[in-house]
Amino acid sequence: MTERMKMQMVKHAAEQAVILIPSLEPDSRLPAYIQELKKNGFAHIVVVDDGSGEAFRPVFDEVSAVEDTVVLRHEVNKGKGVALKTGYRYIMENLTDITGVITADADGQHTVTDCLRLAAELEKGEKALYLGSRDFNLECIPPKSRSGNKITSAVFKLLYGQYLPDTQTGLRAFRKEELAFMTEVEGERYEYEMKVLIACSRARIPMIPVAIETIYENNNEGTHFHPIRDSWRIYKVIFGSFFKFMSVSLICFAIDQILALILRKWMLPAAGLVRGSMMNVQVSGYGARLVSSVINFLLNKNLVFQMKGKAGRPALRYALLCIAIITISNVGVWTLGQIGMADWLAKILMDTLLYFLSYRVQDRWVFREE
Repeated sequence: MTERMKMQMVKHAAEQAVILIPSLEPDSRLPAYIQELKKNGFAHIVVVDDGSGEAFRPVFDEVSAVEDTVVLRHEVNKGKGVALKTGYRYIMENLTDITGVITADADGQHTVTDCLRLAAELEKGEKALYLGSRDFNLECIPPKSRSGNKITSAVFKLLYGQYLPDTQTGLRAFRKEELAFMTEVEGERYEYEMKVLIACSRARIPMIPVAIETIYENNNEGTHFHPIRDSWRIYKVIFGSFFKFMSVSLICFAIDQILALILRKWMLPAAGLVRGSMMNVQVSGYGARLVSSVINFLLNKNLVFQMKGKAGRPALRYALLCIAIITISNVGVWTLGQIGMADWLAKILMDTLLYFLSYRVQDRWVFREE
């Protein structure tokens, strides 16, 4: 392929994509960035002024003066998530002849070359979320950003099954067919972008990292990201379902133990099953576990994973998972015992590993939306 053909393909990709930039209190770099995007072939640019105020109106006036650039305004600051969804709705209603959307930040971190790289990915037409991924091993990365992102990536891998090297990137791209999906994801501020990753994981939309240039100007002082408040919002989103999962597990464990005690000591003896007999122990144990399992299933479906569909198939998948978990646990404990591990330690190890596995299987399979 000749260099001219490559340039034509890049230009076509840029012409077919929309650049969406949420912006709060930008400086003079934003108009210059918009001009550079235009010079490199991007035909559609949407900027959302997220309540910057009158002092920043000249900057946005300069932006709106650029050909084919639209500025949408929030009278008050509503958050990055709301700003993105304002842009998504405008694009759905007004720009139909496009391949997809590229979101970029207004603080100078995302180069035009990287935007072109994502536009080329959109030309493939695949149902996917492309994530511009920075290299967090570089010396230019502030230590808090490096450690914070690596921890977040590891936790996301543990709970949702995919390692994403840059979970907090604002440079993303997806087809226009996914606009409605992105608009329906909950979230108002920085936590919205994490909720998008979780929603894509649950909807089985591939998330594909694309290496981009790593830029941190002035130690990233221009960002509006609040390290404590916004980090709390993000981690609350990541751990939200898992903490609910743990709480439901504890509740059902208590129900199981209390109900087994009531059956074993009072109800079954009253029905003629002698306290302490094998039949008494078996019936009380299985009866209590059956009730607690049904409660666990219903709470996980409606509270933890918030599945809206019917319960038939999920109930069958849940039953199969329970059988598989018990079988794997027993086999694992026996196997570890054969190599000299104490039974109690083997039981703790297997059940801990299977607990995290159970969460992921329920999230991705048992309670997936059909």
